Amino acid sequence: MTAKDRILDDLKTAMKAGDATKRDALRLLSSAIKQAEIDSRTTLSEEQLNSLLQTEAKKRRDTITEMQKAGREDIAAKEAMELALIESYLPTQLTREQIEEEVRKAISETGAQSAKDMGNLMKVLMPRVKGLADGKLVNEVVKTLLS
Repeated sequence: MTAKDRILDDLKTAMKAGDATKRDALRLLSSAIKQAEIDSRTTLSEEQLNSLLQTEAKKRRDTITEMQKAGREDIAAKEAMELALIESYLPTQLTREQIEEEVRKAISETGAQSAKDMGNLMKVLMPRVKGLADGKLVNEVVKTLLS
């Protein structure tokens, strides 16, 4: 069962259970998927769907940060719930230790030694961790290991 199918099934379940919060969050996800399919005029592959879910998760993380700065904890809590829901449909994310291991492999392959070599390192690394790790975390680990 694809993530899209699971989202639609969970939406039906939330509607039957009367869970308005979950229903609304799943409707937002469903409409984002439909809009992407309309824009591309194709059905999204599992990889494209994961990419879309990553984008939606990033939007929620950014909104949570902004709302916490503005003192709007009510909106931040709603966005955090949506983020948790979105993340449940994503593949299991790599831990920091697993990312560090992948970065070390890429460093040994590319011979990167300083921040100047970061571009070449990221070209090798990102295809390996795409969809499995947050880009900001990967960037942070790379900077730490190259300094």
